Amino acid sequence: MIAEPSPAPDTSQKENDGQEATAPASAVQNGGCVKNPSNLTPKERRKVREQCENVRKKNILRRKRSSQPENDEDEIEEVVEAVTLFEVVSLGKVAMQSVVDDWIEAYKEDRDLALLDLINFFIQCSGCQGMVTAEMYQSLHSSDILKKMIEKFDEETGLQYKRIMARPWILTVTWPMELEDEGYPIVKPGPHWKKFKANFCEFTAVLIQQCQYSILYDGYLMNTITSLLSGLTGSVVRAFRHTSTLAAMKLVTALVSVIQNLDVSIHNAQQLYEVEKNRTPEGETGPRLDELDRKRKECQQKPMEIENMMNALFKGTFVRRYRDVIPEIRIVCIEEMGSWLKLYPNMFLNDCYLKYVGWMLYDKQAEVRLKCLQGLRGLYEHKELIFKMGLFNTRFKSRIVSMTTDKEPEVAVEAMKLVMLMVLHCGNTVSSEECEAMYHFVYATYRPLAVVAGELLCKRLFCLPPGEEEAPHFKKKNKFVYSFRRLKKLIIFFLNHGFHKHVTYLVDSLWDWEDGLLRDWECLTNLLRDKSIRKEEAFTDAQETVLVEIIAAAVRQTVEGHPPVGRGGRKVLTAKERKSQMEECARMTEHFIVVLPELLAKYSSDIEKVTNFLQIPQYYNLNVYVTGRLEKYLDALLKEMKELVHRHSDLNILEACSKVYSIFCNEQLAIFPIVSEARHQLIEEMVKDFYQLLDDFFQEEEGFDISEEHILRMSCTLKKLTAFHNAHDLTSWHIGDWTLKILNFEKENGGLPVETLIPALQCSYFALLWQLELATEALVDEAPPSQETLSELKEQMTCFRLICESYLNHHNKDVREKAFILLCDLLIVLSHQGVDEDEDFALLKFLPDHDLQSKMIQFVKDHVFGEINSPEEKNKEEAHRLDSIYRKRVILSEYCKLIAFNVVEMMTAVEIYKHYMPTYHDFGDIIKETINRTRHNDRIESARTLIVCLQELYQNHMATYCSNNSRKKHIESSANFASIKELARRFSLTFGWDQMNSRESIAMIHKEGIDFAFHGDSQDIDYYLPPNLTFLVIISEFSNKLLKPDKKLVYYYLQEFVTDHMLLTCKGEKWHPLYCYRSSLIGTDDDAESTIASSFREWPPPDRSKVIATKRKFSDGSLMDISLPGSSRQATDLHSDSQLSFFSWKSKTVTSDENTMDVSSLAVQDTTRRMDDMMESLPEEQTEDLNEDIDVLDIDEVNL
Repeated sequence: MIAEPSPAPDTSQKENDGQEATAPASAVQNGGCVKNPSNLTPKERRKVREQCENVRKKNILRRKRSSQPENDEDEIEEVVEAVTLFEVVSLGKVAMQSVVDDWIEAYKEDRDLALLDLINFFIQCSGCQGMVTAEMYQSLHSSDILKKMIEKFDEETGLQYKRIMARPWILTVTWPMELEDEGYPIVKPGPHWKKFKANFCEFTAVLIQQCQYSILYDGYLMNTITSLLSGLTGSVVRAFRHTSTLAAMKLVTALVSVIQNLDVSIHNAQQLYEVEKNRTPEGETGPRLDELDRKRKECQQKPMEIENMMNALFKGTFVRRYRDVIPEIRIVCIEEMGSWLKLYPNMFLNDCYLKYVGWMLYDKQAEVRLKCLQGLRGLYEHKELIFKMGLFNTRFKSRIVSMTTDKEPEVAVEAMKLVMLMVLHCGNTVSSEECEAMYHFVYATYRPLAVVAGELLCKRLFCLPPGEEEAPHFKKKNKFVYSFRRLKKLIIFFLNHGFHKHVTYLVDSLWDWEDGLLRDWECLTNLLRDKSIRKEEAFTDAQETVLVEIIAAAVRQTVEGHPPVGRGGRKVLTAKERKSQMEECARMTEHFIVVLPELLAKYSSDIEKVTNFLQIPQYYNLNVYVTGRLEKYLDALLKEMKELVHRHSDLNILEACSKVYSIFCNEQLAIFPIVSEARHQLIEEMVKDFYQLLDDFFQEEEGFDISEEHILRMSCTLKKLTAFHNAHDLTSWHIGDWTLKILNFEKENGGLPVETLIPALQCSYFALLWQLELATEALVDEAPPSQETLSELKEQMTCFRLICESYLNHHNKDVREKAFILLCDLLIVLSHQGVDEDEDFALLKFLPDHDLQSKMIQFVKDHVFGEINSPEEKNKEEAHRLDSIYRKRVILSEYCKLIAFNVVEMMTAVEIYKHYMPTYHDFGDIIKETINRTRHNDRIESARTLIVCLQELYQNHMATYCSNNSRKKHIESSANFASIKELARRFSLTFGWDQMNSRESIAMIHKEGIDFAFHGDSQDIDYYLPPNLTFLVIISEFSNKLLKPDKKLVYYYLQEFVTDHMLLTCKGEKWHPLYCYRSSLIGTDDDAESTIASSFREWPPPDRSKVIATKRKFSDGSLMDISLPGSSRQATDLHSDSQLSFFSWKSKTVTSDENTMDVSSLAVQDTTRRMDDMMESLPEEQTEDLNEDIDVLDIDEVNL
């Protein structure tokens, strides 16, 4: 709301100490009463506001009626609905150009009235619904003006005032303090306010655009707007600063567009003048030439005026706000600066303006840094602008390069794009060493960053020096040579850098930028098949290996179409992309069906190359064999794979061949009969060799033959059978019976080589799983297996289980680890039999007994944690050490699966949790996941394992502490005690922020911890220091997870153990744990010993005359009334109830010299599960309220 003054020669008067402002004459004439707002009462302010609003509406209505017919009353009423610019822009129903044109017409009629309308628009856009008044200042001296530029707060009315100089007025803006806490229009959420912000920005741009031919240069409009916005940007109110900064920046951007148009006008005016001058005889002038000369000079003068306007806005707003504490304001400044640099480089593209962008590269807000980089990228994309940025490159290049490792991935991607442009367009600005560092990002986990790094690598690696570029016709004629050169560069890069061993990630990074090189299957395979390459240019063996890996990775990328593991999920393809992918997959299949058998034959002796080649058939479109009439190439492939199986014993090749056979042996495919027959023949040959070797191994008279030749052949055959038994059902050949016989022989007699035992163990396990799978399928087909079949299967599983148990003590480490892994897997299978299937399957169910569990946890301790600090482990090379850690992780994860699936007792996890901190780097993720899984199964038992773990570690520490006779040293200061305390802190963090779900578990931990701290084997706590009092320091780490009512319950429980003798002697450092624990429960930091003692002594008894009644509301909406008359309560000794539940707090009595306290019996467990979800967060001031919806009954706050 505004009072509407008009300029008058005698309207300004001097103020007496700034206490009263004089209203312009027009305001008085129109009924407006403008006084100093700080001297007005609230009632007077409302009256002034209503008067100003009425005057405003009358003027608008009068102006509209002058242009409307007298009888068009309906339209007049509709016009009144939106009487201010803010309302019109907010509604957005009128074209912005029409709104601005109407305002310009009003400005031409009465510029003061129109300007006040525009001023009020900016104030209202800031969310200010208060009163805006104005006073003329023409005759005021500068000192008086400065007095008016104030910003103060009226404590009585709760209003804040700001004086703003907006030539030719000094505005007084009044707004409530709540404005700072409420949202203002340009930041409010929702589609309406987002549209309003867009309309606001559009209005400022259209305003300048429509004014550029008329009132922009009158020296009145822009001066007023500039002074207004500059004044608002200095406000302490965020809404004023943000809105005015946004408006000022958009105005500058609009002025930049105007000055660009002026360049065209100047050029046209100059051309017209030159043409007319050439027509006019030399030495003569005419009226037309003079007119053109005048227009030319006017056009040439206007850019200077525009630049002065931009400078005023820049210095009044940008310079003051580009480092604002609010990141949104900084973002607005930097974003618009980027557009100015690009649109009008003649003025802005110099070090005076670029320095602001460079400084904001160090901003702590990621969005600000991102806008800086985006603005700079718009400059580096234009080569003609880069020559002006030499000093900027020197000063900020290192910062831009370092931002490629920014913690925000979007900023890192933008920095990488900018570095790429600097590399391509700025010559040697980025050094070769810095480029090499950028190349490593092709292996980054964040795929967008890796893709940009791949683009940089392609453009940098595949480009030729100037003068050596190849013509397009050369690339077409010599495509093979051109691709050969590019691929060789890529392979050499991969081998020389040695930064990563996985080609898959390199291929994924280059996939969008390699210009079809990695999908040119003919070229890729011809490089391996063609022998016409000159010897000096040919690939080396290592380079050929990398090329084969690239081919395999490219095939996978073509078929699957999604990034490799660790780079995000599957990409959703459009219908067009899916069609293109299927066509490319068919083309790839047709090519490799023909070529792959030849390549397998050529490289059959190279294990690594063959393994990669065998990955390709897994991605075939197998119908192409029939539709393309390529069955002869299928026979060739099966023949080559058969030769590979007979020739190699490497497990990778054997498993790859087995997988190809498994994929091809699909009964739905037309090629199934051919592949099935080939597979059957191959298995028959392997089984025949196996039987022959068994006859030589087990001779009735000679016993066991251990010749090296037989050992090698048996090991190879067992590996082949194991690889095929993994993917194919070989039950009909009874392989498992013979492998069990071999394992039993080793169990009873020993002496078999390790090379035979490990594949025999694996093969036996696969055989048992296939038999179980067949029995389950028979049950699904409504033909359940007989009891005899199940009994025989149980006997075999029991035999294999006992073999694995015995092998846990085998002399060979590899055999021990393999037996343990298979035993864990078998126990998981057996423990869940008879649950979902027929009851007959319960015959197979088995759970390990206590002895077996003890053996297995001891195995984990010896093989996982027992070798951590051994000298052999420390002396290993890095590669061997990593391999050792991997094997240990496998063992640990196998046993943790038993805990998570309730196969073994949860309490066995205590021995694992003890090593959480020492082995956090290697096994921390596995142990933490185990804690989470066990908590999901049973919250209470899981919490019990944590407290037992801490108790045992504490007892071991105390035993070591006492044996070393180091009682002179404080227990809590030892490093071992600190590690236990840190472990407790880590355990508490695993409970997360949901205190309601973990309520019972945390309460149990505190109860068990207090019991452990105050109970000892040989000491009387009535006369001596509690034996484990320092344990309270450890469990205090869990206090922050307690709800406030539960903290009181725990504190009551703690009081039961504090005897009178303790109250008299609890002084000195030895009682410090009790002080710390008490502070963690009641929330005080007072360490005074007297305070602790008095807090236990001076607790007054509750008023027994009152009947404590409360209602608890359960999740189902039901209510439970509880009435506990004080006279009916009976005191009970807590110490007599040794079976006290950790979640039910019994009635307790504390007897002291002065009073007796009684705490009511509560059942937390029964009602906590049904508590209302609204109780997840309790207001602190309401936790004492007995009517609060929580399952705890508290003592009256006055008695505390």
